[in-house]
Amino acid sequence: MTNEETAIRTTYFSIVGNTCLAALKWATGYFGNSYALIADAIESTTDIFSSFLVLFGLKYSNRPADSNHPYGHGRAEPLITFLVVGFLITSATIIAYESILHIQEPHDLPHPFTLFVLGAIIVWKEISYRVVIKKSKETNSSSLKADAWHHRSDAITSIAAFIGISIALFFGKGYESADDWAALFASGFIFYNSYLIFRPALGEIMDEHLYDDITSQIRIISKNVPGIIDTEKCHVRKSGMKFYVDLHAIVEARISVKEGHSIAHNLKDKLKIEIPELAEILIHIEPNE
Repeated sequence: MTNEETAIRTTYFSIVGNTCLAALKWATGYFGNSYALIADAIESTTDIFSSFLVLFGLKYSNRPADSNHPYGHGRAEPLITFLVVGFLITSATIIAYESILHIQEPHDLPHPFTLFVLGAIIVWKEISYRVVIKKSKETNSSSLKADAWHHRSDAITSIAAFIGISIALFFGKGYESADDWAALFASGFIFYNSYLIFRPALGEIMDEHLYDDITSQIRIISKNVPGIIDTEKCHVRKSGMKFYVDLHAIVEARISVKEGHSIAHNLKDKLKIEIPELAEILIHIEPNE
């Protein structure tokens, strides 16, 4: 299975999971009289839409190169990540606003059964996070990483809701707002996670140097190719789930242009075999004198 197919299948996993959990949270929050759970349901609902965005981005970014897009459509993926972050910020803002309103209004205590539902949700969302983050690392997908952090932030908001409801139930009357304070805390955590997701996607769009591990791997492989003495510049940029490389390779100065051309092709073929994530490699031959 290719990285693209793995990423798309993982996104379907997120969509199904988020849809089921959003319905469960809305019902439990409404009948269990818990705004923290309703706030959690708001985030899960936005997660559904953001997962659909991720799915669209993955499919679009995997379109082959054409005359108008000679480098492919990979940059669509970080752009979709920006939209996903927008969904996160919007949901966090709504949760914070509604929490502040509810803190100021007297209301009944949440029902105890909400804690059992939240416990199951926390376990499931943490499992979902670990599954999706693992797949995002395997596929080098920034939008899949954003989707994984949706699961983690959802788990955190559920933990906050669990603590808030527990405090309200344990201390009783006068502590009803603990549920709302928990939702407010959760919104702050979502804002923080939004930055953590946004920052690497921005670096990808700006061609920021973030891939020292791949650069080192390229240099090591290059020196083992016959005819390559050493390497100079090595620039790596990411587009979608693929990497594009500009490499300066040093060869013997007295060889012919034809020999240099052949060595460059051998190097390119070797790198693509050893590092399948490389989409295109531009090699510039430098003489050793």
